[in-house]
Amino acid sequence: MVFSISRATIAASFLVSILPPTAYAQIAEDRSGDTTDDILVTGRHQADLTVPNATGSRLKLTPLETPATLSVIDGDTIRARGDMTVIDATSRAPGITSVGNLGNGGTALAARGFSGQGSVLQLIDGARLFPAAGTITFPTDPWMVDRIDILSGPASVLYGQGALGGAVNVLMRQPNTVRTQVDGEIGYGSQDSFHVAAGAGGPIGNDLSYRVDGSYRRSEGYVDRGQSRSYALSATLRWAPTDTLVVTARDDYGNQNPMRYFGTPLIDGRLDDNNRDRNYNTRDGHVRYRDNRTSLQIDWTPTDALTVSNQAYRLTSKRSWLNLESYCWIAADGFCPNGANGDPATPGRIYRTDMTGIVHDQTQWGDQASMTLKTPIADGISNDVVLGFDVNLIKLTYSHNFGADPQISPVDPYDFDPGLIVDTQGIAPRYRTRTNEYAVFAEDRLKLGDHVSIVGGIRYERDRIQRWTIDSTVAVPTETLALDKRLHNTTWRVGSVYQPIPTVSLYAQYATGVDPLGTLTTYSTGQVQFSNAKGDQVEIGAKAAFLGGRGTATIAAYRIVKKGLLSQLTPTSPIEQVGQRSAKGIEAAVSLDLPKGFGIDANGSVLNARFDDFVSGGRSYAGNTPPDVPETVANLWLRWTATRAFQAHAGLRYVGRRYSDNANDFRIPGYVTVDATLSYAMTPRVAVDLHVYNLLDKDYAINSYGAQQWILGRPRAVDVSLRAGF
Repeated sequence: MVFSISRATIAASFLVSILPPTAYAQIAEDRSGDTTDDILVTGRHQADLTVPNATGSRLKLTPLETPATLSVIDGDTIRARGDMTVIDATSRAPGITSVGNLGNGGTALAARGFSGQGSVLQLIDGARLFPAAGTITFPTDPWMVDRIDILSGPASVLYGQGALGGAVNVLMRQPNTVRTQVDGEIGYGSQDSFHVAAGAGGPIGNDLSYRVDGSYRRSEGYVDRGQSRSYALSATLRWAPTDTLVVTARDDYGNQNPMRYFGTPLIDGRLDDNNRDRNYNTRDGHVRYRDNRTSLQIDWTPTDALTVSNQAYRLTSKRSWLNLESYCWIAADGFCPNGANGDPATPGRIYRTDMTGIVHDQTQWGDQASMTLKTPIADGISNDVVLGFDVNLIKLTYSHNFGADPQISPVDPYDFDPGLIVDTQGIAPRYRTRTNEYAVFAEDRLKLGDHVSIVGGIRYERDRIQRWTIDSTVAVPTETLALDKRLHNTTWRVGSVYQPIPTVSLYAQYATGVDPLGTLTTYSTGQVQFSNAKGDQVEIGAKAAFLGGRGTATIAAYRIVKKGLLSQLTPTSPIEQVGQRSAKGIEAAVSLDLPKGFGIDANGSVLNARFDDFVSGGRSYAGNTPPDVPETVANLWLRWTATRAFQAHAGLRYVGRRYSDNANDFRIPGYVTVDATLSYAMTPRVAVDLHVYNLLDKDYAINSYGAQQWILGRPRAVDVSLRAGF
């Protein structure tokens, strides 16, 4: 591996030059015994079970008080570990794995036996994001993140349809209202990867505070023509004219040109080292995502017992793809799992097809309001209730070139000209949709003394999807109403928490949820006769904080059943909404601060996910494992703070085997990757990090894009970065 020493040296010199030349020997004098601002991140990296959190409950209960599994990953920990994306960080939580690819924006997740944007909901600062055709592309840059909350299991009662597997809430960095902070990071590494980021914020007078951040990343990638570029910007202004009123305005922008890589085809059913670095997309393949979110948050607390909050927001997303997406190796008998069967092609070559051009032009407006009232009833007995509403309007114009002549290009597996896109139709608007969502919700907690509480919630949601077909072949495009679909659902949950002592809780919960059939905003005429799929979950668990707060542990057992899958008894019979799938499993996590500067964060998940009743095209898939669902997952992080100037981290990620098809004919093997980080603080404000990714240089598949087309993970890579904060 060769590094560009000049770039790294210039970058390091720049960051060091803006800081005071304080020697590390002066730490004790400079910090006056306060180590909280040291550049190295120390202490436990899992959730503090005693800190209130609004993701698991709108009542802002602590994790110990919440009858559900809630995981928290701190932003400083994410950056110290060297995670390159929000999804990299999120998939270190218990039972969470990435199923991202370019088709879904690289952000899709699997949780508790369910996968995709229609089952694992994504939010930013508590507001849900509506996917288009299963795609979400924002936020992705971890520099902007304050923390990531993961609520496992059905979250529809809190956030609406599309959350049967769970919900992921990305909380963005906020202004420091006490003092000015400036931090930055610059790094260089394998695959000519470069990253620079900086942020600043603090008070402006007595009432105002601000924060601004910027981040830029680029890389040459680990396959041919694997270049990627992205940048992200954010700005926040917080106004607190009184002790009871806070107004926060925020704007976030992301611009991504991700690696134009749709996967590596297997050769004779196996991964071949000789085509590991090949990119079978065309030379002019194109992928770009642009997202911009603006929000206004108002929090008013006139009394200790009453809080009123409102968040209004607008998100625009412009996404575009034009690529040759599908590749498969042609066997001696002409078989090709991605669809070349019957086409004249030479065995032993890679069959390339599916030239696809798509543009999403999406805008989401929304408003979310709630009122929380805390009422003491008697000695040791109290009741907290929150009431609110949630409204969203999503407009989407969907452009494509699906009517173009097929582009078929068989090539040699190892030595070929990638060629260019041949589009005989052109990308133009083909349909548009308008989706309205209205919901009202309530949540209540009745505390019966110091040991027992009952938590319940309910949400009623109405959705209306209108779709117009656009004829772009005429001089003046015309529109025709194709469908007007209305959906409504009521979801609820009830649970109880027993705390024998303040730092231990035992809980049980029953929750319901709904998932759309596909994506709500791209509802098609073929789905108009069906409703959302429905599901429910039973969960029991325990949580504890111990060793004077230096340790936490959680464990949960659950069973989720999802009903209303689309089934077809024979190839000619009508499609019916009668199928069922389920998942049952156990999740556990532990975090410990040990003597001598050592620490451990570990979590694991074991589940059994199955199709219980699912028939398609005359074939029964009952008993099979749904695709993209690993049944064993584990994460382990060891840390050692040797001195206040030196720290070491080692992380292990294990993902079990998965299948890429309903029939379980094509298996993706499990994998283990090991990452390591060494950090040296040159001063209390400046540190150098050495990140080693995939230390053992294992070839592994993150996901698949077709039956035998694996999206491979990054090979062994070494990155060096300089962090500074003051």
